Amino acid sequence: MDFKPLVTLLAIVNPLAIVPFFIHYTQDFTPAQRRRTIGISAISTFAVIAISAILGLQILDFFSISLQSFQVGGGTLLLIGSINMLNAQPAEAKSNADEVNDAAARASIAVVPLTIPLLTGPATMSTVVIYADKAHTFWQHAALVGYGAVIALATAVCFSLAEPIARFLGKTGINVMTRLMGLILAALSVEVMADGLGKLFPILMSR
Repeated sequence: MDFKPLVTLLAIVNPLAIVPFFIHYTQDFTPAQRRRTIGISAISTFAVIAISAILGLQILDFFSISLQSFQVGGGTLLLIGSINMLNAQPAEAKSNADEVNDAAARASIAVVPLTIPLLTGPATMSTVVIYADKAHTFWQHAALVGYGAVIALATAVCFSLAEPIARFLGKTGINVMTRLMGLILAALSVEVMADGLGKLFPILMSR
């Protein structure tokens, strides 16, 4: 297991691009609540990657879902989210006022939508499962789980520096970055779907 999975995961998760959404969802939070959200998001990000690496293939087998079908379904969800981002909107609908004012909802925001699907959405889980399928030893699986810890640390750092990043970019800069990441996410979703469809229907890949 080399560093390719880590590089791929950093590109897909890209916590820096999620900073605008973090600011959006935590704009009314106190410093303590924001720190708690950062911690929960980082831990949840690690948990999703670790579970996908260890149990991803078994979960798909349990539900009789092929990896190819998982890629097509995940790519479709990514495409929907990217369309929202191209309109400078969060990939998922904003929580209503009652949810935002509720203490339990404040904790859940760190998991949904910040961690799932914004940070570790279908593309991330698909990528981890694909690399898990290529890992044949205990140490290769351990390395994949370790990469999840690196991603979690990067997430915590980016979210902790959200305010300086926001001041530097400004509202316009954040919207531009959101639209740019939406365009990249749209291209990524097509790649994920195309790969899955090509494996489900090999005739589509024939010339």
